[in-house]
Amino acid sequence: MKSPEARSRGFCYTDLMNDLIIIGGGPAGVAAGVYAARKRLKTVLIAEEIGGQSTVSDGIENWIGTVNIKGEDLKKSFKAHLEAYKENVVEIIEGDRVEKLEKAGNGFTATTRDCKEYSARAVLLASGASRKKLLVPGADLFENKGVTYCASCDGPVFAGQDVAVVGGGNAGLETAAQLLAYAKSVTIIHRHASFKGEAITVEKILSHPNLRTVMNAEPTEVIGEKFVAGLKVKDRTTGEIETLPVSGVFVEVGVIPNTSFAKDLVELDPVGHVVTNARDQHTSCEGIWAAGDCTDELYHQNNIAAGDAVKALEDIYQWLMKHS
Repeated sequence: MKSPEARSRGFCYTDLMNDLIIIGGGPAGVAAGVYAARKRLKTVLIAEEIGGQSTVSDGIENWIGTVNIKGEDLKKSFKAHLEAYKENVVEIIEGDRVEKLEKAGNGFTATTRDCKEYSARAVLLASGASRKKLLVPGADLFENKGVTYCASCDGPVFAGQDVAVVGGGNAGLETAAQLLAYAKSVTIIHRHASFKGEAITVEKILSHPNLRTVMNAEPTEVIGEKFVAGLKVKDRTTGEIETLPVSGVFVEVGVIPNTSFAKDLVELDPVGHVVTNARDQHTSCEGIWAAGDCTDELYHQNNIAAGDAVKALEDIYQWLMKHS
C-alpha cells in the first residue's frame, strides 16, 4: 500500500490481494457478500450504494419472505445482514464506483473513481443497470422541473395534477400505480399495441377510472416555460401529434447495464449485458462471474439476482479451493 504522501500526490493505492472482489451492492452483491463471509473468503465489496434500484420503491411485494416491504427498509435489511456476518472477512466500500477492471498477474485489479485499487483472485460482477434517459427535445431542460425518473421520490409533489408515464413495461405500470394514489390523472404512453407486463398488474391498473392509455405512440417533445406544461406524443402508425396537458413526466424506458468497466475482459451482448453460463454464472473470462441486472439473464428481478449470485458464490468457492 502506498504511503499517505504518495496518495496526496495523486497516485492510487493498491489493497492487498483478496480472494474475491464483488462489484455492486444490490440484491446480487449483498447475497454474494453474505455467502462470501460465511465461506470465510477474504472479500472486498465495492458499491456506490447498498440496496440497488428497488430502494426507491414504496412497496415491494415479491421479495420472498415478506408480504410487503418498502425499498428503504429493504436497504436497511441488506446492510444489517452484511454487517452481521462481515467480521474481518468482508470489507464494504460504499460510496465509490469501479471504473476499470484489469487482469493482473494471477488475479484482477479494480480501479475506482476515488483512485483506489483492489486486487483479488476472483471477481463477481453484480453492478446492476442504470435508467435510460428520455432522449427528446426538452427532456434534459425540464429534468427535475417536471421530468423525473423516480415516482417514489417525486410523485407526491404532483398530488392533484395530471401526469404522464412514458413506458408500459412492469416498471411503467408500477409507477402509474403509485401515481394514481394522489395524481388527478395518469396517462401511460406505450410504444406497443398491447402491454407485456404481469397480467395481475395490468388488470389492476387499467381498471382505475383516472388512468388513460396512449398506445402505439412515442413522446416527441417536452414543452413548458419554467416547468413542464405538456408532452407531445406521436402516433407511430398515423404520425399524428397530440399534446398532453401534463405537469409531470415520469420516465420508465428501460435500463442500461453498468458494465463498461469490464468490456475489455468479458463478452457482452449487443445491449451491454455480461454473457454468462446459466449453470454457474461464469463469464467468458476465467476467474470472473456475473449475476443480476448486469447479465444476459432473461428475467431481471430481485429474487433472481440474489439466487444467481448465490449460485455464482458456490462456484467461486469451489474454483478458489481448486486453484489455491
